[in-house]
Amino acid sequence: MPLSSETVVKAKLYADEQFPLRAVLQLRQLGYDVLTVQEAGKANQAIPDEAVLAFATQQNRAVLTLNRRDFIRLHQQGANHAGIVVCKDDRDKIQLAERIDQAIQAEPDLAGKLVRVQKTS
Repeated sequence: MPLSSETVVKAKLYADEQFPLRAVLQLRQLGYDVLTVQEAGKANQAIPDEAVLAFATQQNRAVLTLNRRDFIRLHQQGANHAGIVVCKDDRDKIQLAERIDQAIQAEPDLAGKLVRVQKTS
């Protein structure tokens, strides 16, 4: 049976330690497979950003982070990765998740890409 036009494969994501849970839950409602640092058993360990990115890459997941500066730097240094989604935080976590969804949908494949999600005014 062919896939319907409604069937969309969503990116697998790895939310870093500071990423808001409410946005994670909304992304799951939108159909994303999101693993959090806490669920992976890696919370409160002061794991370096390079190791967070390496773990996400091993799991074939794009990193989802508010830590824009450090992850943009890692991308610019040529780090191999399954994708990095850097976000500007928003008090409205539902809107944040929806902006992330829109930005990811614009990219057919996240591997090796840096996706910036800006806050709307």
